[in-house]
Amino acid sequence: MKKNIIYISIAVIAGLLAGYLIFGNSGTEQNAVKDLSDMSDTHDHSGESENQMWTCSMHPQIMQPEPGDCPICGMDLIPAESGADGLAMNEIKMTENAMALANIQTSVVGKGQIGSNSLKLSGKIKANEESNAVQVTYFGGRIEKLYVNSTGERVRAGQRLATIYSPDLVAAQQELLTASSLKESQAELYKAVRNKLKLWKLSEKQINAIEAAGKVQENFPVFATVSGTVTYKMVEEGDYVKQGQPLYKIANLNTVWAEFDAYENQIASLKEGQNIKVTTNAYRNEVFDAKVSFIDPLLNSATRTVVVRAVLPNKKDLFKPGMFVEGTIEGTQTSAENTVSIPTTAVMWTGERSVVYVKTKPDVPVFEMREVRLGNATGDSYTILEGLKIGDEVVTNGTFTVDAAAQLQGKKSMMNASGGKTMTGHEGHLGMQEGSFGENADKTNHSQMKERIEVSNKFQNQLKQVFDDYILLKDALVKDEAKSAQQAAKQIDQSLKKVDMKLLSGEEAHNHWMTIQKELKKSANAIEKSSDIANQRVHFKHLSAHMISGVQLFGVNETVYSEFCPMADNNNGAFWLSLEKEIRNPYYGEAMLKCGEVSQTIE
Repeated sequence: MKKNIIYISIAVIAGLLAGYLIFGNSGTEQNAVKDLSDMSDTHDHSGESENQMWTCSMHPQIMQPEPGDCPICGMDLIPAESGADGLAMNEIKMTENAMALANIQTSVVGKGQIGSNSLKLSGKIKANEESNAVQVTYFGGRIEKLYVNSTGERVRAGQRLATIYSPDLVAAQQELLTASSLKESQAELYKAVRNKLKLWKLSEKQINAIEAAGKVQENFPVFATVSGTVTYKMVEEGDYVKQGQPLYKIANLNTVWAEFDAYENQIASLKEGQNIKVTTNAYRNEVFDAKVSFIDPLLNSATRTVVVRAVLPNKKDLFKPGMFVEGTIEGTQTSAENTVSIPTTAVMWTGERSVVYVKTKPDVPVFEMREVRLGNATGDSYTILEGLKIGDEVVTNGTFTVDAAAQLQGKKSMMNASGGKTMTGHEGHLGMQEGSFGENADKTNHSQMKERIEVSNKFQNQLKQVFDDYILLKDALVKDEAKSAQQAAKQIDQSLKKVDMKLLSGEEAHNHWMTIQKELKKSANAIEKSSDIANQRVHFKHLSAHMISGVQLFGVNETVYSEFCPMADNNNGAFWLSLEKEIRNPYYGEAMLKCGEVSQTIE
């Protein structure tokens, strides 16, 4: 009995001990788990992933709380970098992924090459003013008929330009007929009357014909005194003109001037008689030899440049006034010891400004736009007169991508010099286009809203037909239809021929339209002749640049949207016009239909 009690006691003690070991440890583990749980609650490491935002490398304004596709271009979103605190107002930070995708490259600003033996100058073709003439009328009256009705027409000396009814000539003919009947007795009077008619540029043949007919001729022709091209028509049929009043401006374009801008530090290397090799984008494989004929003795205080002129023969009509040219003078020695030099690819032009993007933090991709003043071009580099110093790091590839990102984030950019939200209407900016978008014209000269020129509704309606054909072309490219694009381009060319330049008044309007019409026709013809849609899109960028200029300057009685894709043209960016705010990208079509944004509203 005692043994049983002992065994039972031992079993109870063993059970209690085992229970303590099992359940006591379990409680400790539970407490430990509870403690870990409490620690997790009070120190949550998952917040970082929960707050992660996702963005598009090409459209950094897109911010979403989860991964997916960019609603603009359809690209995969990437993690957005945090920690942008501390950036200056106009600084922009880009992700490493965006840098790689856009192939953004930078280089450190260095000194220019000392003793460079060539000098490059940029300039334009101008009409030779020494060969220009103004065709006037030598007698007053009313213009009954004009035989030359538009600028650009060629005339030759002796060609009939107009017919004028002149009361003074009618009276002078009456005097001639009277004096003719008295010429035997009044020879001096007869001679004086004939000389009076000669002063009005009537020929001996005309005077003799009047005398032989024995009756007064009411309408007299005006003949061209020089040969050349009409650059400005100054009268219309029915106008009353006075003796000596101009009718036409006529330029003889058998020779033209190539006028270049040279900076102060280049003047010492220039002298009259130097050989200069002239090139132009219109004839890429040709070099034209000329000599420096004139160096302006006055310095332009605004641009700090002087005009350097060369005369080019132009009997084949290769050079058109307004055409961009480059001149290279060999054998010059320019000191560049303290000159800052950067690659030409780093510079963006806005027509009035030249800008670059500077990397402001050496180890972080943070950039800021900076305006610079350019000096001469030597090879593939520019000297910088103001705005940069040796050691600055500038973007040399992908510059337009950085600028597009800056603009979309409301930072100071090429298209918005003051920063902030992009405006519309007359306060907006186009960013890239006159040329000045030839080659640079597509990038620069349409950078700002052009001041509207008042024109008739009839002219606007004719321009509207060109614009409607442009929209057909744009839609064809959106749909990736090369044949439809060719047909639309052909319609643009046909509609351009129906635009009556006579409806425009004023030299400025005529000159603008002549330039725009010529560039539109050139681009439309190139698209019509090409069945390769990639090539069509290259010419469409140039066409769009000048179409935007035309709509800005003259209007089409319709609200139009200028839209921009920063990825088009190898990340240089490109514009187009649309009647809808919805983005339908003609440069990528279905491949990236939604890439872009409305840059400007043209009322």
